[in-house]
Amino acid sequence: MQKWEYATVPLLVHATKQILDNWGEDGWELVAVVPGPNTEQLVAYLKRPRQSEGDR
Repeated sequence: MQKWEYATVPLLVHATKQILDNWGEDGWELVAVVPGPNTEQLVAYLKRPRQSEGDR
C-alpha cells in the first residue's frame, strides 16, 4: 500500500508560482490551496510518496 508524507506551505501572493515550482521539483504534488490566517496569504497542502526505509 502506498504511504504518503504531507506538508503545509504558506504562499506569498507575489511568489506563488516560484514556491510551488520549487516544491514540485522535489516531488511534492499540490493537493489544495486554502485561505491563510489573513486575506493576504494562502496555504498550500502538498503530498508525495513516502520513501521506504530501504530507499533512504
